[in-house]
Amino acid sequence: MELSQLKTYLSSKLATTEELPFGPECLVYKVCGKMFALVMWQETPLRLNLKADPAQVDLQRAMFTSITPGYHMNKRHWNTITLNGELTDAQLFALIDDSYQLVVANLTKKERDSTGKGALIE
Repeated sequence: MELSQLKTYLSSKLATTEELPFGPECLVYKVCGKMFALVMWQETPLRLNLKADPAQVDLQRAMFTSITPGYHMNKRHWNTITLNGELTDAQLFALIDDSYQLVVANLTKKERDSTGKGALIE
């Protein structure tokens, strides 16, 4: 997957912002100020960190060699995915959707309402 396609998909999520809080080499995608994806866009192949359900991380890492414990993140809640072609676009989009939904599920009602969208759950 190319960077432009990845950025387009990440940005398409409701109430999402793209920021550079850790420097220019890491794009951070947030919903209501909470991170759900970090893209190491200068890496070849591309790498990204996604939030993951702690009950699923071991299974995901066992199924795919391109999924490893989250680099510089809480290893229980984050995975690093190397975009080396092992995952299909559909599988990657599903992992992104899961990450986004995990963050949205932990937002307060006030945070969800502040977006003007009400329920962010897609």
